[in-house]
Amino acid sequence: MRIGIIGLPNSGKTTLFNALTGGEAPTAAYSGGTFQVNTAVVSVPDDRVEVLADIYKPKKTTHAKVEYADIAGLSGADDKERGVNLGGELMNAIANNDALLHVVRVFDDTSVPHPLETVDPTRDIDMLEAELTLSDLSKIENRLEKLVGTLKKGKAIPTFEDDQKEHDILMRLKPHVEEGRPIREIELSEDEQRRLRGFQFLSAKPMLVIFNLGDEEEAPDVTGASSLQTTSVRARLEMDIAQLDDEDDRAMFMEEYNITELSMGRIIKQSYNLLEKMVFFTVGEDEVRAWEINRQASAVECAGAIHSDLARGFIRAEVVSYSDLMELGSNAAAKSAGKYRLEGKAYIVQDGDILMIRFNI
Repeated sequence: MRIGIIGLPNSGKTTLFNALTGGEAPTAAYSGGTFQVNTAVVSVPDDRVEVLADIYKPKKTTHAKVEYADIAGLSGADDKERGVNLGGELMNAIANNDALLHVVRVFDDTSVPHPLETVDPTRDIDMLEAELTLSDLSKIENRLEKLVGTLKKGKAIPTFEDDQKEHDILMRLKPHVEEGRPIREIELSEDEQRRLRGFQFLSAKPMLVIFNLGDEEEAPDVTGASSLQTTSVRARLEMDIAQLDDEDDRAMFMEEYNITELSMGRIIKQSYNLLEKMVFFTVGEDEVRAWEINRQASAVECAGAIHSDLARGFIRAEVVSYSDLMELGSNAAAKSAGKYRLEGKAYIVQDGDILMIRFNI
């Protein structure tokens, strides 16, 4: 799972990146002219992994992973009439993500000038959303122009049926995108989503808007597109806390500023909701491991996430839920209570399920 962090210069993108990853990427005020992407892979915080490790005493413990990409280089924002200018390099960097975190500046700091001179969260959200949809509209128009030429050749061409379906989908999207509506707001069937996947439409990506507050500001009341979810952080403060090595110092700062949970855990959870992801576990003496999978995944799909051989030779999945195991206290008690069960390929795995795959190849 790769999540891109985007926003206007000096909004605090890199500060948030450091808060999430514990990194130390430079956070100097934007000077323009440089395109840069900082990346880091971090473990997804999940107390259940540690609890299971205490039970099974494995040689190795593995959390689910998430990669963050801090996408800088929004140099077009220096043009106060135009706003953001998504060049090809930047569009490719944004497209290479499963979801987006849009950092919106709320803090006021004269030493860090806003590229558009004033702090206006609603304007900044609308501006970036407009540029994402304009980028997508250009792709739609270019592709439709080619499809119209191809379809004129008639049903004799081998790809006529697929090309016609693609043409119809794009024609349905076009008026919505022309109105500035992001593609993520448009209801699409699974087949339509599959046919559009190769376009990597920017406005189709799930997005979480993150209001970056200072010490005094509150999250603004912004009424934007219905497809947007919002949250707020004090990124500078949380970066400073995340970079502390001493756990006692961290606890002291968190208590002083009334922070009960750092952004990393909260934002990852919200990102999972955006992408409709969940976690299942495999356990044993060798390893306790959390696996990321799409919600509504079947047992055989989860087996394939572990290893293709497990899916190919799948027989049954032995399943117990994490909550049942915790309630009963041990494997033996869970089995005695009938909480361990055998499930077939079609079983829909639930978040927190513990799986043992029986297979034969």
